[in-house]
Amino acid sequence: MRLKHLIAATLFTGSSALAVAGYDTHPRVDEFTAEVQKDYGIPAAEVKQWLTQAEKMDSVLEAIQRPAEGTMNWARYQDIFLTEKRTNAGKNFLENQAEVLQAAEDKYGVPKEIITAIIGVETYYGTRQGSYRVLDSLSTLAFDYPKRPLFWRELKAMFALARDEGVDPGTIKGSYAGAMGYGQFIPTSYLAYAVDGDGDGKRDLWGNPIDAIHSVANYFKVHGWKTGEPVTQRVKVSGDSYEPLVNVSRKPQHVVSDLTKAGVTLTYPVAGDKPANLIKLEGKQGDEFWLGEYNFYVITQYNHSKLYAMAVYQLSESLK
Repeated sequence: MRLKHLIAATLFTGSSALAVAGYDTHPRVDEFTAEVQKDYGIPAAEVKQWLTQAEKMDSVLEAIQRPAEGTMNWARYQDIFLTEKRTNAGKNFLENQAEVLQAAEDKYGVPKEIITAIIGVETYYGTRQGSYRVLDSLSTLAFDYPKRPLFWRELKAMFALARDEGVDPGTIKGSYAGAMGYGQFIPTSYLAYAVDGDGDGKRDLWGNPIDAIHSVANYFKVHGWKTGEPVTQRVKVSGDSYEPLVNVSRKPQHVVSDLTKAGVTLTYPVAGDKPANLIKLEGKQGDEFWLGEYNFYVITQYNHSKLYAMAVYQLSESLK
């Protein structure tokens, strides 16, 4: 569906909304609309018309400057994401979507518990997808936040996915940063990794759990999930030779034998040539040390935080 048809419908049913000054007069709007036309083939005039409806959201600017995750340690993450209530809700989701989750696991090689845990951490199993109008939030961040390619790129992609999926850009809801649906895909991820899980010709990550489940699994497969391999294990450390190896990077920079030689003791055996990192977390009972294997890194491809990845892993374990 062309965006101009959606624009016409909006003009007919909600012309009063266009009385509010939008981003169509912003000094960079012509640059932006020209890029959308070049990158995605959407006429600049259509994009500019939609931007007349985009509103600056001060709450978005406030939220982006004080993200909650930046102030949290592992103990706080546990209190939020590893509760009995969230685990029970996850088991219900697993039961209600059992056939779909098994089909996704069989097709993509990603455990159903990992898929469920991602959705559980992101949106409490689809029940908290965000209430911001993405047109507003991404326009605000693209035009009124210190210049960053990320939000400029995501706003462009939002118009493309709206066209591709036949969705009114003015109705798309998500987080303050423009993440959408059960799995909180940003627009570029939506375009790249969302799949039509039930064969109805649409990729609906807001209202269709089948599409959402398959899309999360597809994301993990594309990013290198190693089927049947572990994610992490608790380890012990001794001496001080291990210290330079702690939290070096998201992607494994060592092999297991490097870590064991430095004083790391494994809970269960792992081949010495396996890539791995040594992860340190501030837990409720003091520091915790974990072996981050390649699949742990893959989870951080979804969200770069090691706390996030550990929450997903431990929630997935509680669902088994």
